[in-house]
Amino acid sequence: MEKHRITVFCIEYNKTAGEGAAVLKSFPQPLTAAEEKYYVQKYTEGDLEAKHILIERNLRLVAHIVKKYQPPPEEMEDLLSIGTIGLMKAVVTFDPEKSARLATYAARCIENELLMHFRGKKKSSKEVSLYEPIGTDREGNEIQLFDVIEKKMFITGSKKKKMSYDYIRKLSQNCLQENA
Repeated sequence: MEKHRITVFCIEYNKTAGEGAAVLKSFPQPLTAAEEKYYVQKYTEGDLEAKHILIERNLRLVAHIVKKYQPPPEEMEDLLSIGTIGLMKAVVTFDPEKSARLATYAARCIENELLMHFRGKKKSSKEVSLYEPIGTDREGNEIQLFDVIEKKMFITGSKKKKMSYDYIRKLSQNCLQENA
């Protein structure tokens, strides 16, 4: 069985400052061109330790690329994880025979992984739940989108209609204006 080691460079919890307090540590220095070439060669020969070193020593690149997108603080950790996945893919698929350095190739892979995440997030942002609260009526009761649709059209179990996002939004705005 293969033994894996996990190294955390970003955050180290400080027990004297109390639980949950974090002290930031810096990332390891990037590899020089000669070191990179050496570890890439070792990895192509099957050395998994070399793979771990290539990933760990390029984590600074992930943080730099993620920072370019200026994410809110609550998304930073997720984007770092997604970027790290891109870095891992880059290390696995890197071809040392081409004249580019690993960091150059990895930067594209990291950005591609982040862009795929943003595209997926954009698609799901247009999804609307029928039971999502959209406002309150005159009495202060919560109005759900399902209530709006139920009043405007008869929905039966056997009759299913596809409703576009714009149509549902228009219905909910009309209902809120009627109840205001």
